[in-house]
Amino acid sequence: MVPPTIRLAGEPALFHIINHVQLIGFLGKDPEKRQVRGNGANFTVLSVATQQSWKDANDEWQSRTEWHRVVAFNRLGESLADTLHKGDHVLVDGMLVSSKYERENGKAKKAKAAKASVFWSVRANSVRRLSRAEAEIPATPSGEATAESADPSF
Repeated sequence: MVPPTIRLAGEPALFHIINHVQLIGFLGKDPEKRQVRGNGANFTVLSVATQQSWKDANDEWQSRTEWHRVVAFNRLGESLADTLHKGDHVLVDGMLVSSKYERENGKAKKAKAAKASVFWSVRANSVRRLSRAEAEIPATPSGEATAESADPSF
């Protein structure tokens, strides 16, 4: 199967459509186990914080924290819920997905206008706990990195 491509009118394909996200951040709270309404499928929600820092016009450091909702299904979700904890440093590999739900808007009983909201989250394909020691993996005398020195993937 050939992946879809983006084309401009009369032009060759520019690139393949890719939905791939990688996040490196910290868990803001312990993973939450949940169930899908309707089919009862289990999933786990992670709250991952990333931070961006920059110097402003006055040459002073500024920073902004972004929070990302990460969802993991099936065995991956179960494993993450059992092994990860608030404060863990993680690498998330997945895809960006949107969710839409409608809610009632207005306080008066007669006013029942529905408002649709779209939320973005990352559907995890893999999540790996990182450690600060992992930045420099010790080498064997032959110069090759050892497999035992890295944390296992989940």
